[in-house]
Formats: sequence, C-alpha cells, structure tokens
Amino acid sequence: MKVGGRMFFLTDINSDPPRINLKCDPALAEELRKEYTCIVPGYHMNKVHWNTVILDGTLSSDTIVFLIDHSYDLVVKGLPRSIREGLEGEGS
Repeated sequence: MKVGGRMFFLTDINSDPPRINLKCDPALAEELRKEYTCIVPGYHMNKVHWNTVILDGTLSSDTIVFLIDHSYDLVVKGLPRSIREGLEGEGS
C-alpha cells in the first residue's frame, strides 16, 4: 500500500501466518523487536527502518493498528509539503 506514491505497508497475501512489513522509527523498531518475538527486522527491506510483523495472534488488534498508523504517519511526514497538504482530510 502506498501514500503519496511511497510504500508504507507491504504484505504477501499467500504467507501463512500472514506477515506485513511496516516502516518504523529506528529506536521504536528495536524496542518492539526486543518485546515481541513476532516482530523482526524487515524482510527484504532496510532493516533499520522496516519491521516484519508476523500476524500469529500474539499482538492485539490495537497494537497492529498502532503500527500501521505509525508507518503511514512516518511516510506522510517524509513527503513534500505540497503532497502532504493534498492529503489533508483524506481518510478522516
């Protein structure tokens, strides 16, 4: 999935259990990897900025939604201002 032409969410719909790759602040990424065995460095991604989240039932849906929102917000933050302004109000 993309926002402003940049990826914030990737998945392989055929993986079992399902897995998603999400962008993450590097410090938070390290904390999450230490706390949860189902969060690992991003598969085929820059492992400093991306996590792979294995959806094996150990994370709450609230945590998963937080991680997706965090990824989206990081990518939007890095977009040029003109694109960010064009996104205001979308999805709200």
